[in-house]
Amino acid sequence: MLLYFFLLTLRTSHCIPNPSKANPTAARLPRQLSDDFYAKSCPQLDQLVGSVTAQQFREAPVSGPATIRLFFHDCFVEVIPPQFTLNSLSSNAGWCTLADQGISCGCDGSILIKTRAGSKELAERDAQHNKDLAKEAFDSIMKAKEVVESKCPGVVSCADILAVAARDFVHLAGGPYYQVKKGRWDGKISMASRVQPNLPRANSTIDEILKLFASKGLTLNDLVVLSGAHTIGFSHCEHFVTRLYDYRGTSHSDPSIDPRLLKALSMSCPKSGGNSDIVAPFDVTTPFSFDNAYYGNLEARLGLLEADQALGLDPRTKTMVQDLAKDKQKFFQAFAVAMDKMGGI
Repeated sequence: MLLYFFLLTLRTSHCIPNPSKANPTAARLPRQLSDDFYAKSCPQLDQLVGSVTAQQFREAPVSGPATIRLFFHDCFVEVIPPQFTLNSLSSNAGWCTLADQGISCGCDGSILIKTRAGSKELAERDAQHNKDLAKEAFDSIMKAKEVVESKCPGVVSCADILAVAARDFVHLAGGPYYQVKKGRWDGKISMASRVQPNLPRANSTIDEILKLFASKGLTLNDLVVLSGAHTIGFSHCEHFVTRLYDYRGTSHSDPSIDPRLLKALSMSCPKSGGNSDIVAPFDVTTPFSFDNAYYGNLEARLGLLEADQALGLDPRTKTMVQDLAKDKQKFFQAFAVAMDKMGGI
């Protein structure tokens, strides 16, 4: 069994959304996402972004999993002020356009906005749940944005560039290539206070995650398939250390973890006083390849996070985990569909 540990230095970068060419106070009409949204205004968009993601993947491989995670964190966070309720907003397509009233929606690039100097409210990227998002992910989007702007100034949103880059990195790591629907508006609202309630925790239960996914219009199947993105990427010790030493307050390790994995993780992640920069791979067998080994690991009780391993144990998800562990192409096809669905939040 291969088990790799890495030290990551985490810093920040940023992408600045385009100012509107029209009246900045005018309402932004809902858009229908489509594969050919930029067919006339920026037909070479995929190639332009691809030139950057390919270079980033060669020079800084961590850009891959980091950007995929960045896309997930962007899509899941929504900001709805107290004066609004979901019932008072006719549809996602409608309320996503009300940025001037403090509303932000899903996959809108708001994760890329930096906290404004002197602001009392931190931006999403500075939230505790996002503090270990790798610098390389932000760098990838910033560089892609610069290249796109050089050829198609003032046309393509940062939100669309992030969606395309995430797809590219999935493919570069060995995963499926799929068409990315485009036409997202860039969000103008980014609030750290909305991050925690909109993202699953490393030790969330299946019930908790299903409730969260349902609030985004995603299903149990989407949960199992999108979790497969953990076939690449890494997690800091703090997100799984309680599994090793104090599982659910028992002062013992999680009984569902394989003893070999427990021993290996314990060597690098002590109960206290360890190096906070140390990370472990989600997929302990093929950590650099986008494949279906993640699901086989769950069957073997080699899931890194408690929430991951729960998928292989819960009767509602166990059968699907087993099916995807047997069939990589089935996983790839399902993942492409689920990413398209999540990208439309």
